[in-house]
Amino acid sequence: MYFIKKSIVIVVGSILVSLGINLFLAPYEVLDGGIIGIGLISNYLWGLQTGFIIILLSIPIFIIAWIYYRDYFYNSLHGLLVSSFFIDILEPFDYLVHIDPIYSSIIGGVFIGLGIGLMLRYKTSTGGTDLIAQFLSDKTGVNVGILIFIIDSFVILMGGLLLSYDTFFLSIITILVVGMTTSFFTRTMVQT
Repeated sequence: MYFIKKSIVIVVGSILVSLGINLFLAPYEVLDGGIIGIGLISNYLWGLQTGFIIILLSIPIFIIAWIYYRDYFYNSLHGLLVSSFFIDILEPFDYLVHIDPIYSSIIGGVFIGLGIGLMLRYKTSTGGTDLIAQFLSDKTGVNVGILIFIIDSFVILMGGLLLSYDTFFLSIITILVVGMTTSFFTRTMVQT
């Protein structure tokens, strides 16, 4: 029964992440952090499919996971594949919602944070740079949260330089909301 629940959670979480990206971030070229952010930059600049780029860029990360963090590999592979699939499948719907860009960044961040938080509750994720941060934390002793923040900040800064100041500003709002929503949702779920 647990595996059925986990499968449902992966699908629902992936759909939430995808809706946050496609309905609220993509129309204004807003970024999320990490590998998803790099996938979005590739989409905005060159029209490449975000989900495909996420999978492509995750291959070396998952090779590291296979060697050093086997549990992470097994727990995140499904989340990576399903979320990337839904990000690309739902991309044509990026024109459906038209609201102020700041509100769109906030709502998109909430959707993404809910999706990630839901998956984390069942010990799965979309993979990505969290593993790099974990690996670096193990080697250096630096807090993993600080390393994730540094990586996400670098992606947002790169996107702001390549795209626009609006992208940079709105993306900062998004990653803050994603972080707060994920934190709140996982804390609330653990207490219940």
